[in-house]
Amino acid sequence: MTVDPRTTEDKRALHDLLLGAVSPRPIALASTIDGDGHVNLSPFSFFNIFGTHPAILVFSPSRRVKGNTTKHTLENILETKEVVINTVSYSMVEQVSLASSDFERGVNEFVKSGLTEVPSSIVRPPRVNESPVSFECRVLEVKSMGAEGGAGNLVICEVLLIHAREYIFNEQGKVDPHLMDNVARMGGDYYCRVKGDAVFELPKPVIPVGMGIDQLPAAIRNSTVLTGNNLARLANLHHLPAPAEVEAFASEFSHLLNTSASGQVRTDILHRRAQEYLAQGEIKRAWLLLLNADHKH
Repeated sequence: MTVDPRTTEDKRALHDLLLGAVSPRPIALASTIDGDGHVNLSPFSFFNIFGTHPAILVFSPSRRVKGNTTKHTLENILETKEVVINTVSYSMVEQVSLASSDFERGVNEFVKSGLTEVPSSIVRPPRVNESPVSFECRVLEVKSMGAEGGAGNLVICEVLLIHAREYIFNEQGKVDPHLMDNVARMGGDYYCRVKGDAVFELPKPVIPVGMGIDQLPAAIRNSTVLTGNNLARLANLHHLPAPAEVEAFASEFSHLLNTSASGQVRTDILHRRAQEYLAQGEIKRAWLLLLNADHKH
């Protein structure tokens, strides 16, 4: 399927396609206040960080597709130029979903959702007590992306103060995603919980740079077993193991190379064994097995 968003007439289908394809998206639970002091709380999944010095967060309270009206959050921000962006954990996600209801202007979603207001230190809008992290922000700019239903309004925020719960940090003082237990928005009614098997670690590219997939030996690069992810993990090394290492491996771990099969079948068996090592993070051992697999025995 190919869709031109500029000409398609089914805007709802376009909306569903975009939100389903660009996911998961972090959620900004934005608390604002209008000129008369009325508090508003609403979640937005068009959200991310766009700089650390200065610390910049951007989210978008888009115009409603149905009715083409603006949201109270945007109206409040245009009045006061302040917002608190609160993160959303699994323990509060249903309350946050309730806060997204289209209540009338002036209704306090803190009260409706049962979430707890905590006074901020610098800005006027309160922060959410249940959130793992809250960012007190000054709005630098609101950039309108159009006047039609679905058009975004980019709210560019400078972070003035960060409130982070102590329980989200591991023993090394780093934010632990399993302890944060954040949720992310997907298409339709789908969400994603950032915890457990959904979280994995991937080593960053090495310095100096890795060799690249194009430099892998042909027998490995054209493997019928190894996936693109497997090849990329192998190609992250700066250079191949030395021939002496390959020979020493063959001598010490000959049992790993033994198989009654021959030819392509034997190669595939050994490539699968190497694939298991890659899954365990043992890249060097996987390399040594693969290089020995190409030898004639």
